[in-house]
Amino acid sequence: MEVCPRGERTSLQKVCERCSESPELYDWLYLGFMAMLPLVLHWFFIEWYSGKKSSSALLQHITATVECGVSAVVTLLVTEPVGLLAIRSCRVQMLSDWYTMLYNPSPDYITTMHCTQEAVYPLYTMVLIYYAFCLVLMMLLRPLLVKKIACGLGKSDRLKSVYAALYFFPVLTVLQAVGGGLLYYAFPYIILVLSLVTLAVYMSASEIQSLKNLLAKKKRLVVLFSHWVVHAYGIISISRLDRLEQDLPLLALVPGPALFYLITARFTEPTRILSEGANGH
Repeated sequence: MEVCPRGERTSLQKVCERCSESPELYDWLYLGFMAMLPLVLHWFFIEWYSGKKSSSALLQHITATVECGVSAVVTLLVTEPVGLLAIRSCRVQMLSDWYTMLYNPSPDYITTMHCTQEAVYPLYTMVLIYYAFCLVLMMLLRPLLVKKIACGLGKSDRLKSVYAALYFFPVLTVLQAVGGGLLYYAFPYIILVLSLVTLAVYMSASEIQSLKNLLAKKKRLVVLFSHWVVHAYGIISISRLDRLEQDLPLLALVPGPALFYLITARFTEPTRILSEGANGH
């Protein structure tokens, strides 16, 4: 018994068969989610360390977007069929397909035969290759850009967003290597929960309590619409292709959390609660 070559998986008859199917919509959405993770983290740390240097932050945001976009295109081009913006894959059938290393056979319970393969080709290794390209492009482009535009920042602050990436890329790699299968099934719900939590935290930290506060700055509208896009992405991911048409009306609920926050924020104002409590006594 030998392991199947990369790009093949065993059939029900225990014969290696070439992966020749096209990814489903859900597979593409999963790859999109994994591709967005480093981009969102780049944006977060760039915003965190840029302070009030809005022009510097904008250029870094654009550079990070270009880095991740180019990495995604190159990853598609180097994945079979090479040179095309398309991939051939094996269909994911169950969670165990992601962890074939846990199912190596042991005839007579004496010798373990190592038959580990990528049964979900190329969803497992493709993400790791993408992260590698992202890291290389970041190391080539970002330091030059930051050195040129961050003259007003302290020397220790110039490359902090790059240093942060040197930490979160290994974390993302381990996350994909260990929890790729779990993320494949759970990412739509992760998107929905995180989009709701981060939107609430942002609006609270920015002291947005009314529509007037929301419209006061264009940046707030950009953040709001970005959360709406991510929230819609999560709804479509949960629906999958077989239920997409009947679940499309659910997209009308995307603005719901933001509207609910704006309506109820005035009733949860800490100063108001404290003053009413003092008056009650």
